[in-house]
Amino acid sequence: MEYLLQGLRAAGEETRMRLLVLCAHAELTVSELIQILGQSQPRVSRHLKLLCEAGLLDRFQEGSWVYYRLASKGDNALLARYLVDLTEENDAVISRDLERLDSVRQARNDAALEYFKQNASRWNEIRSLHVDDAIVEKVLRRRVQEHTRKNGSAIADFLDIGTGTGRMLELFCNQVEHATGVDNSREMLSYARASIEEKGLRKCQVRLADMYTLPFANQSYDLIVVHQVLHYSDRPRSYWKRPSDF
Repeated sequence: MEYLLQGLRAAGEETRMRLLVLCAHAELTVSELIQILGQSQPRVSRHLKLLCEAGLLDRFQEGSWVYYRLASKGDNALLARYLVDLTEENDAVISRDLERLDSVRQARNDAALEYFKQNASRWNEIRSLHVDDAIVEKVLRRRVQEHTRKNGSAIADFLDIGTGTGRMLELFCNQVEHATGVDNSREMLSYARASIEEKGLRKCQVRLADMYTLPFANQSYDLIVVHQVLHYSDRPRSYWKRPSDF
């Protein structure tokens, strides 16, 4: 009860409600939120701190940047989503915020697309060395469907190691409850983040991480995919068990 009341108190202020709506639409940094809201850094940071403490927002670090997004798990994650869904997007203030958010996202998309354009030949070369993507994806989808039927329930938590463009997140988004992609390239994460936000994949998120030192507890994910990654690995055998595991 107390945690619920803390969440309601935290959300009971105009700027904090605006922050909840914005962070429900995209993962945003403090500087981006300042740009959208037109408020000072100390003020915005304080509001974000209160929302995080109340379990309404998630905070995570990516190199020197800190991102915020609507909470996806925890005691008040459902409350956060419910409050955002109750907010009218045609409200004058919210509508203006979302227009400014579109400008921020467009700038992100442009930067991500420029990076991908510069490296497109490398990705095409890598893909040419492997089995056709459509065949691989068909097999992966079949394995997940078989697992779901066997266990009688949807997969709760999905992890894509070396997510790259975020294609695996897009592929499995509708078959899992939560999907996380990790990569050690901030540029690729920018591309993946722009892609999943453009497609409205609310269940999906991406994080900066090294595949050898993942920032997650053991057995905290129900399904893990390592796709087009092992050829980058110094120790590919550490991921290989037996064919039936894939």
